[in-house]
Amino acid sequence: MISQVFILSSKGDHLIHKDFRGQAGNDIVSTFYEKVTALTGDQPPVVMNHKDLYFVHIRQGGLYWVATTTVGSSPFAIIEFLNRLAALVKDYCGSLSEKSVQMNFALIYELLDEIVDYGYIQTTSSDVLKNFIQTEAVTSRPFSLFDLSNVGLFGAETQQSKVAPSSAATRPIQSSREQGGKSEIFVDVIERMTVVIGSNGVLMKADVEGEIRVKCYMPSCSEMRIGLNEEFSIGKSQLRGYGAAVRVDECSFHQAVRLDEFDSHRILRLCPSQGEQTVMQYQLSDDLPSALPFRLFPTIERDNGGRLLMYMKLRCDLPPKSAAINVCATIPVPKGSVSLSQELSSPDQSAELKPQSRAVVWQIARFAGGTQLSALFKLEVPSLSSASMLEVGPVGLSFELPKITATGLQIRFLRLSPVQPGPSQRWVRYVTHSDSYTIRI
Repeated sequence: MISQVFILSSKGDHLIHKDFRGQAGNDIVSTFYEKVTALTGDQPPVVMNHKDLYFVHIRQGGLYWVATTTVGSSPFAIIEFLNRLAALVKDYCGSLSEKSVQMNFALIYELLDEIVDYGYIQTTSSDVLKNFIQTEAVTSRPFSLFDLSNVGLFGAETQQSKVAPSSAATRPIQSSREQGGKSEIFVDVIERMTVVIGSNGVLMKADVEGEIRVKCYMPSCSEMRIGLNEEFSIGKSQLRGYGAAVRVDECSFHQAVRLDEFDSHRILRLCPSQGEQTVMQYQLSDDLPSALPFRLFPTIERDNGGRLLMYMKLRCDLPPKSAAINVCATIPVPKGSVSLSQELSSPDQSAELKPQSRAVVWQIARFAGGTQLSALFKLEVPSLSSASMLEVGPVGLSFELPKITATGLQIRFLRLSPVQPGPSQRWVRYVTHSDSYTIRI
């Protein structure tokens, strides 16, 4: 049973506050923010208490999603409710951010009225809610005087027009009253890498966690069939097919997925509801089928002037036609570092010293596969000693690899039945993120 639900910004601003049972005063929101900001560490506890009231919260989209409850309620059920509430807000508002919540506060209050009745959860199904929600979502897009990105010479279409725009899957779902909306389905294969490389260059750990997400903008879709690699295998079972093996250690599916064709043809069948849902999750440990995307070759020494010299050579081992974007290397440096001078091998790089976090942050906007970049960092460190030089590292890499999966998982086909009337589009996108990519020096 839930007493209150409220949404706060990262600065503690009250965005949404709904009291279902009147068991606490209006100052309970400020009490929560004081308690959560007073904690030490980056990960505060999910459940906290104040007198006879318990706070259960999650963080998504840079916001605090909080529910209060009394003794006798399951914290796991409330955490699941908050995650589902955040997913519904994302489906109906298009994105999760402070601005989208402020612009759609009336819609969110209407959602809460339908989801929770006097503290008891009624439903979190978007298929059920779309018949009752009347408020239209308010969306915003950056102002653009001219939008000529898809227009070529003399008005001809460019190849860019065949690519789904980045904001295409971040719009609100259609209500049951809307007609003539654009019918689209997005299937995203998202993987996150956890890698540890020793100081001698030997791979110590390599894990991949992946998921297949479906976001549906179809007003009605009876069934969707997703075909995976025919060579896809789970565990140490016998390899399938004649192509390159695609193997994972563990795999789980959404309860709505029917698997009667999975064992024989590697086909997932489901009836997607409007909004976003994760249809499959999988994991692979210590047996990546391809080479690691990055290798670092560091040299750490002290010059005659007493400065700390860090020569970093970073190599991208992706295929030549691929590229990594938003690459960022965080290099911990000795305490007391006061200034930084740098020599970068290309103009599209940047670096800065952040004294508060005691690290040099090296950023590369785009890193082409099969290339190598280098940087020389010269640090002024008062009373630099051999002991303080040991404080350098380990290096943490963050990056994004579009159109690439570390496991090799691919979508063979995406079919809808029956055939949808009118024009409909289907998009399949691949991306690999760095969850934790650590290189010891």
